[in-house]
Amino acid sequence: MPKSVTKYTRDQHPISRSQMPKTALKVLYRLKESGFRALLVGGCLRDLLRGKAPKDFDVVTDATPDEIKQLFSNCRLIGRRFRLAHIHYGREIIEVATFRADEKGFTDDQGQVIQHNTFGTIEDDVQRRDFTLNALYYDIEDFSLIDYVGALDDIEAGIIRIIGDANERYQEDPVRMLRGVRFAAKLDMRLAAETERAIADNKDLLQNVPSARLFDETLKLFMSGHALASYEALRLYDLFGVLFPQTDTIFNDFSAPEHARYKKLLKLALKNTDYRLAHNEPVTIGFLYAVILWPVYEQLLTDSLAAETHWHKAMHESIDHVFHQAAMRVGIPMRHKTMVRDIWVMQMRLMADKPTTKKIRGVLAHKRFRAGYDFLTLRMQAGEALESTYELWTQAQIDYPIEKVVYHDDDAPEGVRKKRRRRR
Repeated sequence: MPKSVTKYTRDQHPISRSQMPKTALKVLYRLKESGFRALLVGGCLRDLLRGKAPKDFDVVTDATPDEIKQLFSNCRLIGRRFRLAHIHYGREIIEVATFRADEKGFTDDQGQVIQHNTFGTIEDDVQRRDFTLNALYYDIEDFSLIDYVGALDDIEAGIIRIIGDANERYQEDPVRMLRGVRFAAKLDMRLAAETERAIADNKDLLQNVPSARLFDETLKLFMSGHALASYEALRLYDLFGVLFPQTDTIFNDFSAPEHARYKKLLKLALKNTDYRLAHNEPVTIGFLYAVILWPVYEQLLTDSLAAETHWHKAMHESIDHVFHQAAMRVGIPMRHKTMVRDIWVMQMRLMADKPTTKKIRGVLAHKRFRAGYDFLTLRMQAGEALESTYELWTQAQIDYPIEKVVYHDDDAPEGVRKKRRRRR
């Protein structure tokens, strides 16, 4: 049950409507004027209290999804596990959820919730929130903050605390363990003792989570500007191995000569990703997957070549094997697999002995050259003796500017005019 509710009136908290986007206010006021209760909830309030700019503003209400859709012509209902309303304003989306009942809903054999569309009151809804820091409510009726679970105290203390019994909540949805770790990394906060202890007892439940959902979680962990901190938190709570067991096995082999190099490679890539995101530069999870899975691929390739398998066959069989193993935990979409394959194949092309001018120009023309070159650079920075190869391809980009390269139709980067090859 909720703790005794604490209501902070407008003069007792710093949150103002001036900090909220007009779109969120439109949704709140239309619901209120239509006779429904309307409140902001979750991360937006947490961020405002911490002096941060929220990424999203989420609304909760006692209106059902169908009633919300009737009020907003720009509304789309999504989700099967939890029915939600998305109110679209151009590219901006305000997510609106109906108060959920304080019950588990339909569960599978492992106790995980697979559907929960039973609606309730705000008192019920707070118990279905995951962590206290996401369970504050801002009521548009009187501009008050409503706190049922000591959320404000936890936010001020920098504590991430799960609501209810930690073991039970993790069993309902094992992804909550990853969410807790992600919040700790993102917000520079610490997990409460009971929230932390239960991870060790329940981490194996993540093996029952669909691989596509785990892929979505890796996007949030590694592509939100705190990739390095997320990785270190995953390692601290022994969750990295649940997502990437083969890489984790290699990372834990402290006697291997490549141990330090592989770890440094990943940390450099994660740090670089955080830097690029902070400076609004493009990033892709495919590049990070190429780094994360590289130790597994490189060891498979080395063993295959030692068995005198032809290098081309060894390379592609090793790649296929890595993808097969990875798919058992994290479902990598095909477009990202294609990028990983291209980057790894590019390493072979970049390291070819005494490449001719024709081959150099062909490699420069490949759409994945830059990604492959950046990957090679990270490998060198991590400790591989690749200085001469790096210098060759650095100079090649000066000697053969990209605009002077004749591209094959299927290799030309976007925005570069393709030239037809002469018929033979």
